[in-house]
Parts: sequence; structure tokens; C-alpha cells
Amino acid sequence: MVTKDQRRRQLAREKFERQQSRRVDHHRKARRRNALIALVVAVVVAAGGTAWAVGAFDGSSKKKDDAAAAAPSASASATTAPTQVPDPCEKPAAGNPGTASWKKAPAMAIDKGAKYTFTLQTTCGTIPIQLDAAKAPATVNSFKFLADKGFFDHTRCHRLTTTGIYVLQCGDPTAQGSGGPGYTIPDENLTGLGKADASGVVTYPAGTVAMANSGPNTGGSQFFLVYKDSPLQPNYTPFGTMSADGLKVLDKIAAAGENSGGQGDGAPNATAVINKATVTKS
Repeated sequence: MVTKDQRRRQLAREKFERQQSRRVDHHRKARRRNALIALVVAVVVAAGGTAWAVGAFDGSSKKKDDAAAAAPSASASATTAPTQVPDPCEKPAAGNPGTASWKKAPAMAIDKGAKYTFTLQTTCGTIPIQLDAAKAPATVNSFKFLADKGFFDHTRCHRLTTTGIYVLQCGDPTAQGSGGPGYTIPDENLTGLGKADASGVVTYPAGTVAMANSGPNTGGSQFFLVYKDSPLQPNYTPFGTMSADGLKVLDKIAAAGENSGGQGDGAPNATAVINKATVTKS
């Protein structure tokens, strides 16, 4: 006959065994989950260059496939925290981005045969850009209009890519990837970098400045600066070229990395802010 004390010990043992069984099952599932996450992250990183090569470089808040923007977030156990480096840039000048917008693109007011320089005075250094008014007149005209209005002043360069393609994206007063001037401009000079290869991409050489967009003829104010040769579909208007001094500034920003936790596409760690932008005719 089982005594009450024996029965109590038996129930306690059975409860303990059930708890142990649940713990083992939980750890087993956790190991499988972490292994799966690690595998997904490895595949995403390996495919990063391909994602860029097939070409989504969105100038809006809706990122299509932007360098693994659609990749699942990994747990802390499956990723390595980025190494913090000192900010190589200065504090931004006093002031805030403007909020003005316009219903339509400005009337043509530039001389298509003249030379124009787009100068970005940033917290990280000055970036002079020679604009191609002959091949991208609508784009250059728009940038002169916006610069004259102070549209780019005090705006933060909001996106740095360090895997697959190598660009710094700027020109959004919201710094969220969704801002613009209120109007759009047509694509231009899409064959200016040569014929696409068999995979449908061309090389955007280091020093190239091109328009971001969210589809054909949707350019606004966002643009990207290429600091290392990058394969992209020929869908983004190339409208300027940086000087060697400008590339040095970009290299400094890129060296500080970005904050995506190792995914290669996020906000730059450097405080990259355009204090003042001007377009001058030479």
C-alpha cells in the first residue's frame, strides 16, 4: 500500500521529470531555430552582391529588395555586434532641413553647354561634383533650383552600403528614405555608362553621382555617391562625377561603417550631414 508520503514524493518526482522534459525540448527547439537563423543570415550575406546586381536602388521609403532589406532579423546569438569606431566627422552646423515642396519641376533655366559644379560642404569634408548638363539637363536644372532654395542644407546622408555595392545616399530632408521635393524628374543618360552585360548590369565607377529612384522617371532629390566600383542595373541617371578629394571624404565615411548589424546596408555611423550645398556655373 502506498503511503501519503510516498505518493507525495512520486508526484513531486513526476512533476520534476515533466519540467526536465520541457526544458530539454525547449533547448532542442532553440538550437534548431538558431541554426536556421544562422543559415538564413549566411545566405543573405552571400547573396548581398547579387541582390544589388539585379538592381533595386530605391529613393523612397518602400525598399523593394535593397541589399537584403527584406532579410529576416536575426537574434543576438546569430549576429556579431558591429565594432564601434570614432566618428570621423564634425558636429553639424546649426539649422534644420527645410520643409518646402513644389508641385512641378522647375522650368529649364540652365545653359546646357556650360559647366556646373555641385559642391557639398559636409561635416566630413567638402565634396566637389562636376555636373553633366549636356547629358542630364533636367537633373542638373533641378539640382541647381533646389540648391539655390537651400533644399539640401542641413540634410543628413541617411544610407551607406558596404556589401555588393558601395554608395552613400543623400538628398532626403527627412533622412528616412521617403523625402523629396514634391515633384519628379525624368530619367536621363541611362546609357552613359555603357551597355549592360549578360546579367543586365553595368559598372557605376567610383566617383559617379547618380539619382536614386523608386521606378522609371521617379527621381526627386535623393542621389547616391559611389565610392567604389558598383554593379547596378542601368536604371539610375548618372549626372555627375566627384573629384579625388571628394572620394577621400567618402572613404572616410565608409571606413566608419554603418549600423545594420553586419548586413551592409544602413545609416552611416559617421555624422554625414550636408551643411551647405551650392550649384555654381563655371
